[in-house]
Amino acid sequence: MNPFLALFLRDIRLATRAGGSAALALAFFAAVATLVPLGVGADLKLLARVAAGVLWVGAVLAALLSLDRLFQADFEDGSLDLLALSPLSLESLVTAKIAAHWLTTGLPLTLIATLTVSLLIGTPAVSSLGAIGAGLTLAIRRGGLILPFLVLPLLAPLVIFGGGAVQAVLDGIANGALLLLAAVSLAATALSPFAAAAAVRLNLAG
Repeated sequence: MNPFLALFLRDIRLATRAGGSAALALAFFAAVATLVPLGVGADLKLLARVAAGVLWVGAVLAALLSLDRLFQADFEDGSLDLLALSPLSLESLVTAKIAAHWLTTGLPLTLIATLTVSLLIGTPAVSSLGAIGAGLTLAIRRGGLILPFLVLPLLAPLVIFGGGAVQAVLDGIANGALLLLAAVSLAATALSPFAAAAAVRLNLAG
């Protein structure tokens, strides 16, 4: 089997097994979506105004829950060193892991949310940018605690444009937020594998 495909399928199996990171992310998102209306009250107008931003923030935080394990498990058991020596380049390795993370986390979040189009466009960038943070914190003990602080500033444009795109639809106006979201997501998805691979390579060399 093609090494890229084999790694991709392996990561999907690990993420979707009982108690895997995908289930945790979906449970967290469902909890946020349930608790926010209880906290802000039953005012439908208020809920309509905050729903887009709250659900986007919930989706981003849910995706972050599983990002710290993107490379960590393989790093701890030595698999990452073996993968780095395989014919598969580190950039391809990172791309396979990003794709598996998005398929098991970003896509399910998109399907259970009401922000389908904006999340479908933006969540690949969440996985991609998160991979950079996961690579940078790879050799740091409890790096998962630091990762959100590194990644959240990078994700801010996605939340702004994603929430703005949904709000524009609700208000019946065109503000270009969806196009900006698509541009940011495309750039992040294209460039992140190289940055994340460089971060992983630096940690492996150290």
